[in-house]
Amino acid sequence: MRRLHLPGSTGLILPACVLGLWEIATASGEVGAAVLPPPLQVVRALIAMASSGELMQAVGATIGRLAGGFLLGAVAGTVLGALSGASGFARRMLDPTIQALRSVPSLAWVPLFILWLGIFEASKISLIAVGVFFPIYLNLMSGIAGVDRKLLEVGRVHGLSRPQCLLRIQLPAALPSYIVGLRSELGLGWMFVSAAELLGASSGLGFVLDDGEQTGRPERILAAILLFGICGKATDLVLAAIGARLVAWQDTDLR
Repeated sequence: MRRLHLPGSTGLILPACVLGLWEIATASGEVGAAVLPPPLQVVRALIAMASSGELMQAVGATIGRLAGGFLLGAVAGTVLGALSGASGFARRMLDPTIQALRSVPSLAWVPLFILWLGIFEASKISLIAVGVFFPIYLNLMSGIAGVDRKLLEVGRVHGLSRPQCLLRIQLPAALPSYIVGLRSELGLGWMFVSAAELLGASSGLGFVLDDGEQTGRPERILAAILLFGICGKATDLVLAAIGARLVAWQDTDLR
């Protein structure tokens, strides 16, 4: 049977429908502008933010915090995930503690980070790093530990040492899981950067959200939410494209 391939623009159908319903609801007067401003009012807010330079400053501040926390969480998750996946002893020693910490809500770390690091950038980046650490750790650990032992035996038969088996067999086999963990981590990073900025930032998209709430301007809240969605999707597309090139050897149908 011939398979139907839908164009990439198909993904715009649902947002267009939501936008249409939004416009109808506000134009008909069923929903007040103080609760849900019309789309044009949100666009005007975005244009005003862009004209004043606030938009680029807010997006830049948020992406900077996200990048710092993402890199910190990715490095820690990669190192500990690879160690726990490759070594049964390390897994028995580290994994119970990490799994227990995973059950602690990330926002529960906020008072401790503020006490240790103050209310400035270090505490925000640390909160993001904690929030994004666990997906990459779990995906990489399970990916490495789940490699078929027959493959490792073949490697040893061909004279590969344990570190060589890790580099040449286990890590490539775990790469798809690792990329999934990175994408999950990135999504959580956007969630936690917004939470971190709501806890006392003076710039960033989270600050725009808080300012819109405090000043009673819902168009700024919706503009910030829209920017979070656009930036999050853009960064995920970049990461997905990089991941697709790294695992181009896979025979999959994820299109």
